[in-house]
Amino acid sequence: MTDVAAAAGNDSPKRGPISKYTILRAFAEMRAWWQEEVVGQTNHAETIARVRDESLLTTRYVFMIAMSAGIAILGLLLSSPAVVIGAMLLSPLMNPIIGTGFALATGDAQWLRRCARALAVGCGLAVLFCALIVVSSPLQTVTSEIAARTRPNLFDLLVALFSALAGGYAVIRGREGTIVGVAIATALMPPLAVVGFGLATMNWTVFFGALGLFVTNFVTIALTAAVMARFYGYRSGLSERQSRVQSLAIVAVFIALAIPLGFSLRTIAWEANGQRVVNQEVKAAFGAKARVDQPVVSWDTDPVNVTASVFTPEFRTNANTEIAKRLEERLGTPVAVNIDQYRVGTDPGAAEQAALAQARAKEQAEANERQISGLGDRMALVAGIGRDEVMIDRENRRVMATARQLPGLTLGGYRELERRVSSDVPGWTVLLRPPSLTLPSITFEDGTPDEDGAKALALIAWAARRTGNTVVLSGADRDANPIGEQLAKSGVSVRVETGRGPEVRASWAIQ
Repeated sequence: MTDVAAAAGNDSPKRGPISKYTILRAFAEMRAWWQEEVVGQTNHAETIARVRDESLLTTRYVFMIAMSAGIAILGLLLSSPAVVIGAMLLSPLMNPIIGTGFALATGDAQWLRRCARALAVGCGLAVLFCALIVVSSPLQTVTSEIAARTRPNLFDLLVALFSALAGGYAVIRGREGTIVGVAIATALMPPLAVVGFGLATMNWTVFFGALGLFVTNFVTIALTAAVMARFYGYRSGLSERQSRVQSLAIVAVFIALAIPLGFSLRTIAWEANGQRVVNQEVKAAFGAKARVDQPVVSWDTDPVNVTASVFTPEFRTNANTEIAKRLEERLGTPVAVNIDQYRVGTDPGAAEQAALAQARAKEQAEANERQISGLGDRMALVAGIGRDEVMIDRENRRVMATARQLPGLTLGGYRELERRVSSDVPGWTVLLRPPSLTLPSITFEDGTPDEDGAKALALIAWAARRTGNTVVLSGADRDANPIGEQLAKSGVSVRVETGRGPEVRASWAIQ
């Protein structure tokens, strides 16, 4: 029975290798299907006309660039992802970039020049507008949202690639409203806003890092859109040889972008793994009863610098040296370690309580620092001077500034500005030194200063104490002498001169 089955099996036809002609035939059939069912169903003329009209420089485009850039930079300064997403959804740069891709695919040089002009104007406007907002803003620190857009890597290129594929498909198939706003804008306006931030703050690391990310995303999106357009059968005015050269150039650009971005990704991955190694070694050095705050690693220093705070029941005298030695063995690079050890009880929750107390103290210190920084900024604003000209005495909780003479502002105005700043920071002494403006006269009624005279006297005393100048009083002896004695008791240097009139005139001894 087995022999019969074997014989029958031997008589069955054997399946030979797939012929290359079969593969070519399958590709030919697939290509024919694509040309008839996909390319043939695409309205090329309508799509080209629509993309061309929307990719040119218009007043609406300029307005939307300014609005998107303003929203983006404010979201970055506030470190608010929700606000940044709002800028992304406007997507003003999408149209000229998609237009650039279609112009490359069709070989339309005039259209390409117009798209380039729209992009140049839009990018320049966005950068300058963002820089202007940053210069005018008291917030000029590098937030996490800004820092996240200063180190482009290979993943950023892939994000731009997938966004461009989705965006190109949406444009060709007439579904821009559902995809393009998110797919394209996510990769463009925020890094362009960071370029403006770097320009305004003269932070060239931020400037060139964000510029690299923007260029990477822009080039990737434009070239991918060109490939998508050619894939969908948009005819080019180029010859077959020119088309081949263009295709090779696109591939070469992608490779040129991918190589440095790949190295950047490798560096980021190495740092992430290194952070994990640092966490492991620091925790292992102090045992399970210790509480370790997240170690901070400075990778751009030589040697690599590691700092951390540890709450432990038992001090380790050689912890820095031992941890540094183990980290050098595992990371393969010199490491300097600085561990701040805090002694806590042996209670299992003592370390956590100490860490929580330190975190609260740190949070309070940061809040105080923000208050002090805001006080300095406001003092500079009301005095009309630069932030570096404001003197802040943290120990005695005093802030001092010498105001510039502002048009139309009287001594009373400067005193009111000082009062307003002081009311916002209880516990602080605010001293605003006014310019030596004309002092008011002190009017009398029944031998004593009237209501206006009393106000003038208080203002003179305030201005004299702030400036340190001597006040000269001129008037009848019966009026001027008591006023001089009153000012002297309040700490004002005063000189009385005999004069006439129903009022006491005040002036500065030194102008």
